[in-house]
Amino acid sequence: MRTLQGMGVALVTPFKADGTVDVAALERLVHFQVENGTDYLVVLGTTAETPTLSTEEKELVKMTVRRANNGRLPMVLGVGGNHTQAIVEQVRGVSVQDYAAILSVTPYYNKPSQEGLYQHYKAVAAATELPILLYNVPSRTGVNMDYRTTLRLAQEVPNIIGVKEASGNIVQIMHLLQGRPEGFLVISGDDATALPTVLLGGDGTISVLGQAFPKRYSQMIRQGLEGKNQEANAIQYQLLEAMELIFKEGNPVGIKALLSLLELLDTPQVRLPLVSATEGLQRELKAYLARMK
Repeated sequence: MRTLQGMGVALVTPFKADGTVDVAALERLVHFQVENGTDYLVVLGTTAETPTLSTEEKELVKMTVRRANNGRLPMVLGVGGNHTQAIVEQVRGVSVQDYAAILSVTPYYNKPSQEGLYQHYKAVAAATELPILLYNVPSRTGVNMDYRTTLRLAQEVPNIIGVKEASGNIVQIMHLLQGRPEGFLVISGDDATALPTVLLGGDGTISVLGQAFPKRYSQMIRQGLEGKNQEANAIQYQLLEAMELIFKEGNPVGIKALLSLLELLDTPQVRLPLVSATEGLQRELKAYLARMK
């Protein structure tokens, strides 16, 4: 699935001051990605605060992104949860025409065994013709998908075509790169280790920070894929502070604050149980932007 190489972005869901979905801001954000080097869009991932969205709001987000994108970039749809049968039912309804793949996070809270993870993903993949990207983010889900489980799925389930690996564990990433079958994508899901993953042989990233600086971030990933290590590293160190700041008070709290300062969002509002960025974090982000200019 070469279309999913490079830099994908995990889109936020903008909210108005009254808490409703801000359709105009979401359209603006999509246009900004398309026009500034993003390679593909991830819709309704965890960064989109998807667990807090109603069924109607999820449909509104999908419709808005589809309309604004207008076929210009490949789209990946996030469909994940900790109830396997419910996820199976959801993926059966996903349009093969609209999406290049489904991104599905490991089941959270219930902490399944490695065999449980294997059986979960096998059932999800069997329910759709679409390619599946696994998503391993143990800091959020409470369970790490061992590289052996990922490779087992890669070898045994034809439409599992890659993994978004957000463990931040470079050794685990190296095992994935060493053992993967030909064509299986290893995509970083962690901004700080995105370039190191690419330089080790990975295929790119699904980024949070990238939607604020798509031109610069996508250039870094592209240079990494081309083996231009020195140039890519220079951008990495320019963006490193921002990578740390946007996660300081949780995701998407920090990125929404940054996007608001860049006037890509009208408000930095998030939904409970998250709360918006503190004044202290906003000051740090403003100071960073001033230095970057």
